[in-house]
Amino acid sequence: MFARVYSGALAGVDAYRVEVEVDCCGGIGQVNIVGLPGAAVKESQERVRSAIKSCDYLLPPAKKWVVNLAPADTRKEGPAYDMPIAAGMLASIGYIPAHNLSKIWMVGELSLNGNVRPVSGVLSMTICAREMGAEGIIVPEDNGAEAALVEGIKVYPVSHLQEALNVLERPENGKVFWGTTKHRYKSMVSDVVSDLDFRDVKGQSLAKTALMIAAAGRHNLLMIGPPGSGKSMLAERLPGIMPPLEYEEAVELTKLYSVAREVNKANALVVNRPFRAPHHSASIMGLVGGGAVPRPGEISLSHYGILFMDEFTEFPRTHLDSLRQPLETSKVTISRAMQTLTFPAAFVLIAACNPCPCGYKNDTVQSCICTPGQAMRYWSKVSGPILDRIDMRVEVKRLSQNDMLVQPAMHERTKWMRETVQAAIERQRNRNIFDGKFVYNANLNHRQMEKVCAMPADLKSYLVSSAHKFAFSVRAYDRVIRMSRTIADLKGHDEIEKLDVCEALGYRTQNFGI
Repeated sequence: MFARVYSGALAGVDAYRVEVEVDCCGGIGQVNIVGLPGAAVKESQERVRSAIKSCDYLLPPAKKWVVNLAPADTRKEGPAYDMPIAAGMLASIGYIPAHNLSKIWMVGELSLNGNVRPVSGVLSMTICAREMGAEGIIVPEDNGAEAALVEGIKVYPVSHLQEALNVLERPENGKVFWGTTKHRYKSMVSDVVSDLDFRDVKGQSLAKTALMIAAAGRHNLLMIGPPGSGKSMLAERLPGIMPPLEYEEAVELTKLYSVAREVNKANALVVNRPFRAPHHSASIMGLVGGGAVPRPGEISLSHYGILFMDEFTEFPRTHLDSLRQPLETSKVTISRAMQTLTFPAAFVLIAACNPCPCGYKNDTVQSCICTPGQAMRYWSKVSGPILDRIDMRVEVKRLSQNDMLVQPAMHERTKWMRETVQAAIERQRNRNIFDGKFVYNANLNHRQMEKVCAMPADLKSYLVSSAHKFAFSVRAYDRVIRMSRTIADLKGHDEIEKLDVCEALGYRTQNFGI
């Protein structure tokens, strides 16, 4: 007898339908799995046998099962097919009815006693199931909140194989999980409170202003200064002045984190804007993503958030050069022999480093002991193309005695900074709408810039002469214009003024001996 059960498989952050076809024929009790199964999938036959036994079903000894995972030309990895294989085997011998198998998808790992364990990528599979017209999906109980983020499909969380079989027999008796919906999301976001405040950082007014520009327009920033000047403290507080995630952004992030197995089971939806700070000893795979079963790296996990690279010059040059494509296209493409996958990577790069190996070049208190050759080798890891993609360079100086004693002003505190940034973003939302989508200033293309960043002829001539003077590339020239637009938005200007352009040039032209 033949049975077909529907499940899902991951391709990057998206999923596609897998048809688990089971044919029962005469044999000696074997279970043969075909369709490019990985090692974990091949081993599922033993888990499935024990799980079925735990449900008090007796498999006929003189039968053989052939399980085909279609499409057969894509490799299937992981234990997520245990539950659909078990259901298909039981349906093929008539132990459970087969009429609901075409309407309800299944995904989940089975333990030997029949318990259902969570798997990764359930949100993507649920979205795929809804798009393919499924009425419901059976998922592990720990993945229920995650799957229920998808509206328009019934989610049946189960903790044991027997519960899944009961749902297939009579779906109306199954427990449907209703999770976080869009109208509940606002209350969840309002409960997110950060303990980090910019008032904890004394002085550094220029760096705080630069971080506001970065938050408002999504511009990249490099902070250079001696050890202990506050670079890391400043970067850690940046998410606090950025607006909360939109619901659609939160769902997209949850999809990404589910694939990376970083979803919090207690609260499936990602509500905090990401702040990723990989160590400079991280591997290229950990930073960019990849592996035998490609998963997103730190670059993609910082999507819609911050990628903070402390000790920027200590990262290997190959690691830094891998940022070129994501900084330009907001995505990272991983090419392998069998497949090419694309992960989203729309992040703000905040980098921090010392001005030289000893850390005290141009310091007002401690003398630098580095030779010119050492300083040159120190900066040689950072290529010109990477520096060209960083909009702002800011010096974070050692605090003076007055800075240590004076309390930060009101405009240097997180609450005021967040309100100012939010007002600038609202100005962008009312203006930067193209093809029905909102675009931050830093992501404007050339045609969009012509519409949004118009300048008088004399101001444009001044900017062109400045770009020639400082040997800007065309990319750097465009980035100065975008940054000028963000500075104008923070000041409440409808048009870009000369002071806005001068301020943008000031952030761009500081090199500190680079």
